[in-house]
Amino acid sequence: MPLSAVEAVARTAHATQTDKAGRPYTEHLRAVADGVRARGGDDDQIAAAWLHDAVEDDALSEQWLDDAALTRRTKDIVRALTKRPGEPPEAYAARILATPGALLVKQSDLAHNANPARLAALDETTRKRLTEKYARMHALLGLVEPPGE
Repeated sequence: MPLSAVEAVARTAHATQTDKAGRPYTEHLRAVADGVRARGGDDDQIAAAWLHDAVEDDALSEQWLDDAALTRRTKDIVRALTKRPGEPPEAYAARILATPGALLVKQSDLAHNANPARLAALDETTRKRLTEKYARMHALLGLVEPPGE
């Protein structure tokens, strides 16, 4: 599936969602995809960036992912980035680290999530909780680039 089609599917799937600050969720997907591209990611990783929250957010089903005309690598990255209910952060991080190509996508996701301008739109309690959550995941993944871009 060409990247333009992946983007269209992701935009449609997340069309009614907003982020914690009330912004269209597709802005986050675009930022993650652009971040992957800027970090030298390939088409599989960019496609996964567009889809990284689709299954987790129930915007698309596991069956859709299984049947989609995507590369095995893209599907593997999306599955690695899909958090499972009750899953400890350590297990989530280990799966990302064990999946070729997933770390770069998660790095871009964390960078956008931890962006100070994006966090500034949130209430203090939420901002503090998310800042700590993103910093912990950053450390579990062994990333050296500071969170937030």
